[in-house]
Amino acid sequence: MASVPRKLELFYDVLSPYSWLGFEILCRYQNIWNITLRLRPTYIAGIMRKSGNKPPALLPQRGKYMFMDLQYLREFYQVPIQVPKDFFSVILEKGSLTAMRFLTAVNMESPEMLERVSRELWMRVWSRDEDITEPQSILAAAEKAGLSEERAKGLLEKCSTDKVKNNLKETTDTAFSYGAFGLPIIVFHTHDKSHMLFGSDRMELLAHLLGERWLGPVPSPVKGKL
Repeated sequence: MASVPRKLELFYDVLSPYSWLGFEILCRYQNIWNITLRLRPTYIAGIMRKSGNKPPALLPQRGKYMFMDLQYLREFYQVPIQVPKDFFSVILEKGSLTAMRFLTAVNMESPEMLERVSRELWMRVWSRDEDITEPQSILAAAEKAGLSEERAKGLLEKCSTDKVKNNLKETTDTAFSYGAFGLPIIVFHTHDKSHMLFGSDRMELLAHLLGERWLGPVPSPVKGKL
């Protein structure tokens, strides 16, 4: 008898490029490893505030390294990351609250679309240097992902409701309760225990802990996906 799939949760924010890397790896492996992947839209500014952490780019040396790091990771992970030209405005001023509320609404109402809509928002901000804060920007990403205009507008309207706002806050609080101080975090559940790993560079360790094989960042069945 086949073993029951392990539940694995990815807490992420589309403002985080490292979240995008972790997202793509786990999406590639969800049909290779014996896991059930649950995507958890989370508000990174809330995590930073609750943990007392700060964005890495605020430290000049670390920020300089991060820009170089992302160039290397773009090729290694085969994810088309491109740092926005007005990086500090995108990260520190505009933020991702509307985008993450929208993804929360998608998750609540049309969870089967969450992967595709999340990816399109990442493509906008971290590949094409496009806005993810204005309503038309959110709608453009949603429609490109396959949501109808009517459905996308309905979900956008729900972003201002307490139900959606509270859901995003609860998810953010849950990530913090697992020990998050940034994003992404991966939480997996085995034998009635929960285990948290931080970052997108712990996939080999994750495979080891799950008893699965690590086949590299782009396992052959999914090459050319992006």
